[in-house]
Amino acid sequence: MAAGPEAAPQPRRARKPKAEPARLDALVAAARASLEDDKAEDVLVLDVTGRASFTDRMIIATGLADRQIQAMAEHLEEALEKAGLKLSRNAIQASPDWVLIDAGDLVVHLFKPEARATYALERMWGPDSPVGEGSGGG
Repeated sequence: MAAGPEAAPQPRRARKPKAEPARLDALVAAARASLEDDKAEDVLVLDVTGRASFTDRMIIATGLADRQIQAMAEHLEEALEKAGLKLSRNAIQASPDWVLIDAGDLVVHLFKPEARATYALERMWGPDSPVGEGSGGG
């Protein structure tokens, strides 16, 4: 391993410019409609602007079975594409009880009920959560 400037870590890839509010609202509406069509339970949309540096909206939903969650993810990808957003190949990450879809200014979490209770993202990112440093809210 080299030391010095040659060993410096690669700079982080710059974040894409933020989506216009109307476009973000359209993507959220498309995602919500897709999830409701797939009978997702407890669909929650959180505005995390100023609370998270990586996204502005977060959608959390519950599916009761692996097949349902996988179908929700596939249909959500199709709905976002119809709304004009093509996801990158690595935008969807899955584990046995959680699927994460990173659509930039919109991040979607699809959980099994037990995992949703365990991770409690609503408490972490909901309106009563603390505002992050440098966001001007504190």
